[in-house]
Amino acid sequence: MLQGALAVSCYKLPPICSGLGQFLCICPIDSPTEIGQKVCFADFKHLCYKIAYFQDLSSRVGFQEARQACASDGGALLSLESGTEQKLIESMLQNLTKPDTGISDGDFWIGLWRSGEGQTSGACPNLYRWSDGSSSQYRNWYTDEPSCGSEACVVMYHQPTANPGLGGPYLYQWNDDRCNMKHNFICKYEPESEPTVVTAGKPLDASKPEDPYHIVVKEAGIIPNLIYVVIPTIPLLLLILVAFGTCCFQMLHKSKGRTKTNPNQSTLWISKSTKKESGMEI
Repeated sequence: MLQGALAVSCYKLPPICSGLGQFLCICPIDSPTEIGQKVCFADFKHLCYKIAYFQDLSSRVGFQEARQACASDGGALLSLESGTEQKLIESMLQNLTKPDTGISDGDFWIGLWRSGEGQTSGACPNLYRWSDGSSSQYRNWYTDEPSCGSEACVVMYHQPTANPGLGGPYLYQWNDDRCNMKHNFICKYEPESEPTVVTAGKPLDASKPEDPYHIVVKEAGIIPNLIYVVIPTIPLLLLILVAFGTCCFQMLHKSKGRTKTNPNQSTLWISKSTKKESGMEI
């Protein structure tokens, strides 16, 4: 792990950490249920993303499976609202393919798709829509895409080792593919609450190109070592102090009550007066 990186606990494999001004750590994925860490960005209204990358090709999933996996995790397959958001996702993927990470080729499902109608029509490109209901008209097709036909679901190219084609490298531009093909996927999450800003290393300097995004962390999976250790203990300490104070108060109150009791007044369940009135004859 890089020095100054945020502490990350991954399920099986060690985390992959790279610098984006503040460090970004992502867990490698080796099964559909082990989805990567949720990373949020303040400059994008605290929108959050998870990259699901499968080194084992047999673990990659079809479009509907990816869509269901994101939905069951409270998100949706990635929709892209602008070129700025596209660049953000590209920067996240670039950090996955740096030397010694062990991650290479593998396209990613995004949430763009179309139904079977008009598959041979010239209007086919206009039939694509976002699975999360977004009305975004932003597109980033590779040259001569979409090809339509039986290919109705969209991937973001991620083939860094492939030879460039007519449209350049097969990286980050979009391609329509058959929906039953197996790929990685990216989930997107709407902000639920105000997240905690995490600082690692030097403060963010928006004027520097190496600090393009303000990274915000919402999940305990990506945490600073100290803050999340100390803060949860504060309520526990307060609870202990309150319980201790209550116990002492009750003991003191009982002690005072015993000293005020008149020894001539019986506190027994059966009093003397009751015995005198009990004159039962056999």
